Amino acid sequence: MEADFICQGRKVSAAQLDWLRRTVATQPGWSRKRLARELCQRWQWRTARGRLKDFAARSLLVKLEARGLLSLPPLRQNYQTRSWELAPTLSEAPGVCAPRQAALVQLQPLRWLLPRPGSPEEGRLHDYLRRHHYLGLRIVGENLKYLVQANDGTDVACLLFGAAAWKAAARDRFIGWTCAQRVQGLGQVAGNTRFLILPWVRVAGLASHVLGRAVRRLSEDWQHKYGHPILLVETFVERARFAGTCYRAANWRHVGQTQGRGRQGPDPRLRTSSIKDILVYPLQGDFRQRLQTAAQPLASEVR
Repeated sequence: MEADFICQGRKVSAAQLDWLRRTVATQPGWSRKRLARELCQRWQWRTARGRLKDFAARSLLVKLEARGLLSLPPLRQNYQTRSWELAPTLSEAPGVCAPRQAALVQLQPLRWLLPRPGSPEEGRLHDYLRRHHYLGLRIVGENLKYLVQANDGTDVACLLFGAAAWKAAARDRFIGWTCAQRVQGLGQVAGNTRFLILPWVRVAGLASHVLGRAVRRLSEDWQHKYGHPILLVETFVERARFAGTCYRAANWRHVGQTQGRGRQGPDPRLRTSSIKDILVYPLQGDFRQRLQTAAQPLASEVR
């Protein structure tokens, strides 16, 4: 009998792992998405608003497979390709990429859009990140997307906030939480995983201004979407590419560097070669205390 273990912050018992294996074997027609939803139902893995945490469940399944503990059904093509990926010229429409040079005051007040799923605005945001951000587009867990426009309605920037890194030693020391507290409170930390000023926009001070505006509204927007606030925001700046000047100008705090191990911690199979600066922005003055007591005990989530 295999021993219980922790994966993605959840205790996985031998009985649960056995159920997953039997389900994969007896339901060959199920997709990974269907399997993840069944897992959420069985384990009562839900957000504060009662939604199934199927993105997190799919990530857990992939990690179990990477550890050699589970064999997942193959990816299906219709889950690998979404509608916005079939429209490669969204951000090349006439006038969209016209050079824009102006003083910041000439663009204000900026317009902030939270694109609806499947909307043209979401399609443009996805397309901008795929084409113009060096990391492309990747959405992790709970997330918020912002498309920022000038006062005349032209797009100037986009941001993506998603799940925080599972482990980051410098961030964890800055917060001062224990491993158990991190497991419980991590859902109230968000990561600024993508930030892009569109490459044809040349406006001094725009980047730090957008970052400052984003952190002032993020927690309220997150609360509205997911039913819980965000207490701290983090980002990782690849030192070989960027100095992180706009983050520092927006009062983000440098707390240390990564060790090149990727988002999920010390698993050598996930090791990367890049070292990143870790910058954080507290959204509440008592964020440390609240993060250390943020969530219900993990045992209440695991059935």
